[in-house]
Amino acid sequence: MKYPEILSISPAPAEFVYAADDTILYALGLGAGGKPDELPFVYEKNLRALPTFAVLMGGGASDFITQGGIDSTRMVHGEQRLTIHKPLPATGRMLTTSRLLGVVDKGKEKGALVIVESAASDAVSGALHATTVITLFCRGDGGFGGPSDGDLPLHAIPDMPHDLDVTIQTLPQQAAIYRLSGDKNPLHIDPEMATSVGFPGPILHGLCTYGIACRAIMQAYCDNDPARIARLDMRFSAPVYPGEAITTRVWRDGSELSFECLIATRGATVIRNGLCVLKD
Repeated sequence: MKYPEILSISPAPAEFVYAADDTILYALGLGAGGKPDELPFVYEKNLRALPTFAVLMGGGASDFITQGGIDSTRMVHGEQRLTIHKPLPATGRMLTTSRLLGVVDKGKEKGALVIVESAASDAVSGALHATTVITLFCRGDGGFGGPSDGDLPLHAIPDMPHDLDVTIQTLPQQAAIYRLSGDKNPLHIDPEMATSVGFPGPILHGLCTYGIACRAIMQAYCDNDPARIARLDMRFSAPVYPGEAITTRVWRDGSELSFECLIATRGATVIRNGLCVLKD
């Protein structure tokens, strides 16, 4: 990592233009559309955008990776945070501005964290729609002499039985569909690539799992109304393989929902420290 040079990188505003087909394709990539109440996410008549569609609009992180000298081959998506200020329109043109919130040096053997914030606003009206914060875990970039603290706080899951769970079955071709929304990393479709880095096969995109967790919460608590989601934060903890069933466990405390996701057949928790805040 080029430190302290990475601190002065200032990405240019990025434009994100999307039509109805892009909104629909994203929803299909999350497996939506199989139930009548999900029709508005996959049909251009009365089309609505899923809240997590906003995570596709934060393109500034790539500048910090390429210009900051980060070893992308050893980088993984560690945490994702999303705040929805105003529901996303079904089609639109967004301008996204990104900035570095900080880097954390965990040491040469442990790697580093790079934390990037992106704000997506309507390119015409200037209205702020969403703010995303991504934490990249850069396993090959620790030991550069940077600060050793600065991690963002993680939400604690209650130490009590959960209130309910929702299980959503993924398709064997789920990653092949989701990658058409922009992330074409071969790790998610090429068996040879996946086995070369230690996985038994292609893994599902982390942000696809994230979006499926949002779908589960919307089904259980929001009558599938995307305008009810105000915030969705979590930490990735294990991979999901296409075709597996993802179970989202939820604890409710008023407008705050704690959640985690697991693959019951493997006993693997794939999302931890989840927090969803609902609008009234």
